Amino acid sequence: MIRKRISLLSLIAFAFVSACETVEGAGQDIGKAGDAISDTAQEADN
Repeated sequence: MIRKRISLLSLIAFAFVSACETVEGAGQDIGKAGDAISDTAQEADN
C-alpha cells in the first residue's frame, strides 16, 4: 500500500514539474512573439 502511494505521489510530482516547464516555455514563446510585433509596429511608425 505504501509503495503504491509513493509511486502515485512520484507520478503526480513528475507531471507537475513537466507542466511547469511547458507553461514556462509557452510564456517565453508568447513573449518573443510580442517583442516581434512591437518591433514591427515601431518600424512601421518610423
